[in-house]
Amino acid sequence: MLLQRILSPLQSNHKLFFTMQAKTIKGNSTAEISKALESSLSDGFKPTLAIVFLSIKQDREAICKLLEQKDISIFGATTAGEFIDGEIGEESIVIMLLDIKKEYFQCVHFETGDENILDVARKTGELGLNTFKNPAFIIASGGISTDGEMIIKGIEEAVGPEVTIFGGMAGDDFTMTGTYAFTNGHYNITGIVALILDEDKISIAGLATSGWQPVGTVRTITKSEGNTVYTIDDEPALDVVIKYMGVNKNIDEWKEVIVNVGSEFPMQIQREGTEPVIRAPLFANKNDRSLVCAGSVPQGSKIRFSLAPDFNVIEKVVEECETVKKNELPKADALIMFSCKARHLSLGPMVSDEIDQVKNVWDAPLAGFFSYGEMGKSTKGKHEFHNNTCSLVALSEK
Repeated sequence: MLLQRILSPLQSNHKLFFTMQAKTIKGNSTAEISKALESSLSDGFKPTLAIVFLSIKQDREAICKLLEQKDISIFGATTAGEFIDGEIGEESIVIMLLDIKKEYFQCVHFETGDENILDVARKTGELGLNTFKNPAFIIASGGISTDGEMIIKGIEEAVGPEVTIFGGMAGDDFTMTGTYAFTNGHYNITGIVALILDEDKISIAGLATSGWQPVGTVRTITKSEGNTVYTIDDEPALDVVIKYMGVNKNIDEWKEVIVNVGSEFPMQIQREGTEPVIRAPLFANKNDRSLVCAGSVPQGSKIRFSLAPDFNVIEKVVEECETVKKNELPKADALIMFSCKARHLSLGPMVSDEIDQVKNVWDAPLAGFFSYGEMGKSTKGKHEFHNNTCSLVALSEK
């Protein structure tokens, strides 16, 4: 009995000692990351997983090999800006290191090849279900014209409508030349990299929120296919958005037009019984005057354009995070954020305040990047694909 009384508190402390730990590092070169990595490991910390977000100008393969030498699994994406806490980098590297137990997660990847993204996502979901009874998915997707909506749909078809899905579409410093996900031994993936977590062992909570307000008249998508919009109210889609922005001439600087409409005037698809979902154009086709969005825009959809959020949006995001903390996850070991590049363009320096204040809700290490589309759960909906949204994932070992 005496021995039992002595062991009980020791066993309790032993469990607390092995709570998942997270550390973040950053750098502007492979050499800086190498030095920061060695420093983070100097106290005996032995991470098993690295969340890596970096500019396409950085050497992905060299960064990955640093981690591979330490037997660390990699979940990575190229970015349109990266951050740990509220420190926003440009053309840099940020890494979150986690010592999560290897039996609690698996990193997998699928290239699209001759398959469409729906089939690839379905395979991802099937693999997750074969790996864990209750899998959750954090997704990074490469490929500049990938339809993020189909990623959600494919995983749901395999696992079920209540599956937990968070993630982001990779960026490329807003050059629109090519985006990539990456993992161990595979550094140029235009398909999917998935971090599959055992939700029976890891608590996962989060939210996706935007703050964009609908304005103007309701319009109709009169011709579209997947994530390509050809006409709005029977007019070429590109011409409609140029007109909406008040540009009076037929300009050729269409990339700047798309940057502005994506960050300031995205489309909100109106839906019955739930919140609108935002779709922002990524680029346009000058020949047929179509718009390619990051997610599907069904033909016949009713849309309204939007105005960017005001200063109150940060308060709203923080309040929603506090609600998640109170109702779903009181303690977080690590935070991952996928924030739309359009938010960065619209909010400017305020986006640093948003990141900092969200981190402070849980007071946990945070890493994230500015993305071309986000996956997550809105406060009144299920896990979906979004644009112009801040999607936050909070993780805690059970």
